[in-house]
Amino acid sequence: MTLYIGLMSGTSMDGIDAALVNFDPQRDRPELVATHARSWPEDLVQQLHAICAPGENEIDRMGWLDQKVAEEFAAAVADLLTQAGIRHDQVCAIGSHGQTIRHRPELGFTLQIGNGARLAALTGIDVICDFRMKDIALGGQGAPLVPAFHQAVFGKENETRFILNIGGISNVSALPGHADQVFGFDTGPGNTLLDAWFRRHHHGSYDAGGQWAGGGQIHQPLLTRLLSHPYFAQPYPKSTGRETFTLDWLLQQLAVCPQVSPQDVQRTLLEFTALTISDALRPLADTARLYLCGGGAHNPLLCERIAALMPGWQVTSTQALGMHPDWVEAIAFAWLAHCFCEHRPGNLPAVTGATRQGILGAFYPAK
Repeated sequence: MTLYIGLMSGTSMDGIDAALVNFDPQRDRPELVATHARSWPEDLVQQLHAICAPGENEIDRMGWLDQKVAEEFAAAVADLLTQAGIRHDQVCAIGSHGQTIRHRPELGFTLQIGNGARLAALTGIDVICDFRMKDIALGGQGAPLVPAFHQAVFGKENETRFILNIGGISNVSALPGHADQVFGFDTGPGNTLLDAWFRRHHHGSYDAGGQWAGGGQIHQPLLTRLLSHPYFAQPYPKSTGRETFTLDWLLQQLAVCPQVSPQDVQRTLLEFTALTISDALRPLADTARLYLCGGGAHNPLLCERIAALMPGWQVTSTQALGMHPDWVEAIAFAWLAHCFCEHRPGNLPAVTGATRQGILGAFYPAK
């Protein structure tokens, strides 16, 4: 077996996903060997949310969190290997996404913490991380990076497929049936505003199954204001982050739409997510197959609204393609680490806007 570990913690910060993946050259696609999900300690996740917005003493706070994120990632790796019965020296490398705390491609930078050197020292496994920086250095957005992986594992000759990851931010990969025509972009918010608003009014980190939203009503004036954000009018390639669609931004829109109940806000945010996805995808095809992955794939109301807004499209999850929707992104970062070690490019200029393809990642040896 040729084993790699992929580590993923997205903008929703709902936990660390760790996937052990076999890249046996005899197989036509990666084999998922074992998985482990680790929750963030509550005090740590609160500090991670806080560091995503400008504040006092940011550099010291970021430096401390950089170490703590690496330690949590290392603990996730240890649990995964124990569960799988695999020794650390049987793993070729870890592909670590890190934890994004800023994504500002318009300023030429993106920042993911989770110190690669510390992670390598703690696990005894080589680490590849900072995948986005090379693409940005080549003039790209540094995101989304998963379309190249989606094409590699989900692409089918002469068949159009769309893969939609609904994490904190939603991103789509368009796979038109020809590898040289793949493109993709961030459609806008996924769960980030839904989760932030839920945490403001409830204990817990997210609206499980969209149940709270399901009891609310859509507030049309608020929805109209949300949809007027200039991001949605931008052409792709494009990417965005939680620093664009913040709770403060939402509160600014609410100030102009007073006396909206909190539950109606949640329902309106869910409709906002569904509409921005459907508005982005409908012009791309009259009919197609859409496969969902990420945390949003477990929100029945959100999935129902996406399907209802896209008549003619077949909407299901990546499970129909043989990959569990919870693990697609973690497997993708194991794949990016494998690409690095094989000296193969991991980006698609048509997706990110980079001037050319490049080998992505920074290498931190364990020895």
